[in-house]
Amino acid sequence: MAKAQVAAHAVADDVSFLDTIIRGDCIARMEALPEKSVDAIFADPPYNLQLGGDLHRPDQSKVDAVDDAWDQFESFQAYDAFTRAWLLAARRVLKPNGTIWVIGSYHNIFRVGATMQDLGFWILNDVVWRKTNPMPNFRGRRFQNAHETMIWASRDQSAKGYTFNYDAMKAANDDTQMRSDWLFPICSGSERLKDEEGRKAHPTQKPEALLARVILSSTKPGDVVLDPFFGTGTTGAVAKRLGRHFVGIEREESYIEVATQRIADIVPLDQATLRLVAGKRAEPRVSFASLVEAGLVAPGAELTDAKGRWTAHVRADGTIAIGDHAASIHRLGAKVQGLDACNGWTFWHVRAGGTLQSIDELRQTVREQMGAISA
Repeated sequence: MAKAQVAAHAVADDVSFLDTIIRGDCIARMEALPEKSVDAIFADPPYNLQLGGDLHRPDQSKVDAVDDAWDQFESFQAYDAFTRAWLLAARRVLKPNGTIWVIGSYHNIFRVGATMQDLGFWILNDVVWRKTNPMPNFRGRRFQNAHETMIWASRDQSAKGYTFNYDAMKAANDDTQMRSDWLFPICSGSERLKDEEGRKAHPTQKPEALLARVILSSTKPGDVVLDPFFGTGTTGAVAKRLGRHFVGIEREESYIEVATQRIADIVPLDQATLRLVAGKRAEPRVSFASLVEAGLVAPGAELTDAKGRWTAHVRADGTIAIGDHAASIHRLGAKVQGLDACNGWTFWHVRAGGTLQSIDELRQTVREQMGAISA
């Protein structure tokens, strides 16, 4: 992918916005993007922290909390209005089968979630990011705040075909369904970006591991991931590494400078490394007629079961026949066995080179050809 570039002006209705950091207000800049142009959104909006003065550690050192102007709103009503505005803009650019992730703390996530539902988003999951190394509660007046919540939602209730790489997530989780509580450390060590004075470049920088799971679970290589609160570019860095396009919107020049350099240093992974594990449900649908059309099974050819008890002939229209009775591979397979149902793909075989070959193996050949064409 090309090096991230800063786009200071309105974005044209083309693909020039891909792999860029757009400077400006997120609402106005999203409204300038092409409608239904992004596959996924990851949003880390201001948390509207309700801080009651400075916070100090037991040794009286000051905690480096979020006290930036961009996180401050005069009232809950003002925050709600801002939330509604940016969510409407985000919904406009999201493809019908796209999904959105919004992360927040107890200060804001419930208000954001209610607004999302009011606007028609359909919540798929709330995912808890449980931190292995959370900041202590220094005052000792509350439980230690050890998690943040992410809302994952489709564009609306009727959205079909949204991406969820279930099999890849299950395989990554030792062949057990991936749960909605994720355990990651907060961003620290060499991953934590700092300015020339050694201060945090951004107070709420998210760990790349968290974004990697978000992107790997809900997008495909080549998809477009939008982050309207780009900060120092974690979403863009991870998206580029994982073979996705990114679009970042950020108004703070200091963050843009850090993000631009950070993303420029990323080397994308190769296609073989990015290939996703996919189960049967994710494979393209192939009909028996497709095998006939591809010349893998010729009209008039004989099909037989593995033990040679029944023989059927292939017709040009993709049905098979025994005598005058013709039907699909599944229905005829069930009929000869006296069963209600049959998986014709594994039941019927064709003779090739003196050996019987399952027509399911030929179906896989067609799928591989389809994959090569779409790649």
